[in-house]
Amino acid sequence: MTKTKKAEIIEVLSGEFKNAQSVIFCDYKGLSVPKLESLRNLARKKEAKVQVVKNTLATIALSNAELTGVELKDTNILVWGEDSVSTCKVVSDFNKDNDLFVIKSAYVDREAADASKVEAFAQLPGREELLSMLAATWVAPVRNFTIGLDALRQKKEAEA
Repeated sequence: MTKTKKAEIIEVLSGEFKNAQSVIFCDYKGLSVPKLESLRNLARKKEAKVQVVKNTLATIALSNAELTGVELKDTNILVWGEDSVSTCKVVSDFNKDNDLFVIKSAYVDREAADASKVEAFAQLPGREELLSMLAATWVAPVRNFTIGLDALRQKKEAEA
């Protein structure tokens, strides 16, 4: 790989990591290509990105994005995205189905974290779930008011 190509990769990854809320480092050694493609497809659905990058290039890009505190060793596949919860869910879901896939470390909400924090974030409800919960909370008083009015109407009709 030429120096120009390496500089391009570092520049692109630096920009990606500056916008990312989560960057997760996983060991993928022993996984087949179709399995890795299924990870990429799962990530694409959740608007996350997946890439295998040399550790030195990833370390430089991470430091350019002001993410420090995690040391990269051995083989790593990086998964990152702008939504911390959905990115953690991608990795956690894939990890459940593949024993060879191991979560090593991460930056969650731009802070260094371990695998347990990634799993904890994966358990949180996603954006769509939170919005539906909020909508249900807003609608509940109106629904209860209409039920009360209908009960009052039925009572008045029964008395008349």
